[in-house]
Amino acid sequence: MQNMFSNRMQLLGTETAFEMLAKAQELERQGKEIIHLEIGEPNFPTPVNITEAGIRALQGGMTKYTPAPGLLEPRQAIAAYISKTRGIPVEPEEVVLVTGGKPIMFYSILATVNPGDEVIYPNPGFPIYESMIRFVGGKPIPIPLREENSFQIDITELNSLITDRTKMLILNSPQNPTGSFLAREDIEAIAEKILGRDIWVLSDEIYEKILYEGEMFSISSVPGMKEKTIILNGFSKSYSMTGWRLGYGVMNRELAEKITRLVVNSTSCVPGFIQMAGLEAITGPQTATAKMVEKFKERRNAIVAGLNAISGVTCLTPPGAFYVFPNIKSFKRSSDELAEYLLYEAGVSSLGGQAFGAFGEGYLRLSYANSLENIKHAIKRIENALAKL
Repeated sequence: MQNMFSNRMQLLGTETAFEMLAKAQELERQGKEIIHLEIGEPNFPTPVNITEAGIRALQGGMTKYTPAPGLLEPRQAIAAYISKTRGIPVEPEEVVLVTGGKPIMFYSILATVNPGDEVIYPNPGFPIYESMIRFVGGKPIPIPLREENSFQIDITELNSLITDRTKMLILNSPQNPTGSFLAREDIEAIAEKILGRDIWVLSDEIYEKILYEGEMFSISSVPGMKEKTIILNGFSKSYSMTGWRLGYGVMNRELAEKITRLVVNSTSCVPGFIQMAGLEAITGPQTATAKMVEKFKERRNAIVAGLNAISGVTCLTPPGAFYVFPNIKSFKRSSDELAEYLLYEAGVSSLGGQAFGAFGEGYLRLSYANSLENIKHAIKRIENALAKL
């Protein structure tokens, strides 16, 4: 049966969070109580004004095909938002709406990377980056994010990885899984290495609003970088709209036309009523998002303090996103083994750091997109379980 499938399917990876979620849910079906810290999904409801906008659009008959790159009004709103927040001129023709953030990763790499081209990506990092690079025949080049450097890119090391075959650099700030953040001076130093070279930058800015310290700065804002930057953004994290599946890319017009053609050949379009919900999200009140971020910060402080109080565990305080990446090397077990142990022994579902790349070994990723009460219970369970090792 194996010969019935294309060879490229062997190159396609997965997202371990969903595999661990399935294991946790199976234990729940058996009657075990599980605290979920594995999935990157805010536990807040979608703000009412956004849901109502989607309902109004449904009731108004927005159930037909829409233009492949998206309706004009939402694209205008996104263009205006990016123009204002990044300080760059953006036209609606440079915006493509897609079904979640991942398609921008997939389409951008598919549209720009040829077999043998090198793509530099953060490691540990979101696993779909490497998966997509391999799938199109590119060569993934990891840039290590090390704890001693606060999980940030080492500019000197990055420069050593850039070659004549480098086609793309992937950035993610605030970052998954470490919660690290690239300050303006870091971004400008990275841009200096890219300017004058034929290298695309895929800037994953999906966690832009979930930032507790510092100020968001996009590499697209650096003079000369807009034309070669692909901004990946969306609504899942900032507006608790994970199930709505709405994301977007901002890129130069020529690439936007290529990406639109890929949309035509795959999903056709994003449903109109979902686009109108997104329009309300980006143009309506931002109070729900601000309150959500305040709650996340409270949870972050609690989980970092709790983890650092556990013997053998150390954890940096992340400035953004809603993940912590504690060091568990003292337990002399692989990160995957320890994650499995905590699931079955403590009833806490987390992810081994190696799920985010080889440089994630020795760490766990815990999502604090859960209630403060559950987080405190989880810390106590983890402490009790680790004490038995």
